[in-house]
Amino acid sequence: MHVLAVLLLALAAPVTALHVGIPDDGALPQTRTERRAYDLVADGFGAGINGPLVVAVDVSEDPTVVQPLLDAIEADEGIAAVAPPEVHASAGVATLVAFPTTGPQDHATLDTIERRRANVLPAALDGSQARAHIGGQTASFADVGDRVHDRLPLLIAAVVLVSFLLLTLVFRSIVVPLKAALLNLLSIGASYGVMVMVFQWGWGAGIIGLESTVPIVSFIPMFMFAILFGLSMDYEVFLLSRVREEYLRTSDNDTSVINGIARTARVITSAALIMISVFLGFVLGDDPAVKMFGLGLATAIFVDATIVRMVLVPATMELLGKANWWLPKWLDRLLPSVDIDRPAGLPAPEVEPLPVPDAARAPAPV
Repeated sequence: MHVLAVLLLALAAPVTALHVGIPDDGALPQTRTERRAYDLVADGFGAGINGPLVVAVDVSEDPTVVQPLLDAIEADEGIAAVAPPEVHASAGVATLVAFPTTGPQDHATLDTIERRRANVLPAALDGSQARAHIGGQTASFADVGDRVHDRLPLLIAAVVLVSFLLLTLVFRSIVVPLKAALLNLLSIGASYGVMVMVFQWGWGAGIIGLESTVPIVSFIPMFMFAILFGLSMDYEVFLLSRVREEYLRTSDNDTSVINGIARTARVITSAALIMISVFLGFVLGDDPAVKMFGLGLATAIFVDATIVRMVLVPATMELLGKANWWLPKWLDRLLPSVDIDRPAGLPAPEVEPLPVPDAARAPAPV
């Protein structure tokens, strides 16, 4: 048990280095025409040609700010070239297209965007009422990634809290929902860690046909969490419902855990194998985002259905004993009574005998 827990923690540790973004055509296989076009353009005009930055500035109050702004952007060390500005006097807007010295997925490009927003643009527009903003595909993807990175912990906390309350209501316990939430987070964290190791660090990337490292697609961690937490809770409720029934019937924690696992293990394992097979099929595609989605989901389901659900959950329930079903009396009185099935522990209703047909009641002929 301790070895498996340490293994899951080790798999989840790389999640601290999670970097979200949007892979571009440079991450596609070299057999794709999009990748060949991407490489040819980058070789001919520089890596930044594939990720231009668009600067929009309000010139309705002061049209003279365009030239100082152009000079400041050109002087930035992260900018290779700037196209001539386009001024729309009637709209009061001017746009400048700047090409970084590095590619769209390089950390140096993100540093250039942040530096221009924090220092270059404010210094160039100092003393003017004009305001400038940086856009373009590269900057937009970076902003989306930052927003997802900031909001993902809030989403996880909200979902875990709601699931904890629902499990407490159903199973009349505090320990069981807390254990379920922690172990589910551990299995999801392990899947995130595996994605970081493969797609960001390049460990075993060639095995799945990935030719270069890429950031984690910004929306995938959020979608994965929603799907995986739902599946893992499904397995958890299915297992614990049977264990709870046995415990109410026998009042023996060890027996209830053994019988619960014995009655549900085959179903959980079979369902997990089907899901793993489906998601591993996504890894065979060319798109890195599809590969990422498939590998992450397959890893999480494998970890959850084998290490967590079949080993760690029974082991912790055996160690905790009757403490699994502890619930403060004051809380028990406050919570409404919810039963997801018929009242557990009670005998099944007797089956009434079918009425005997009249023909059967007639005396047999002598």
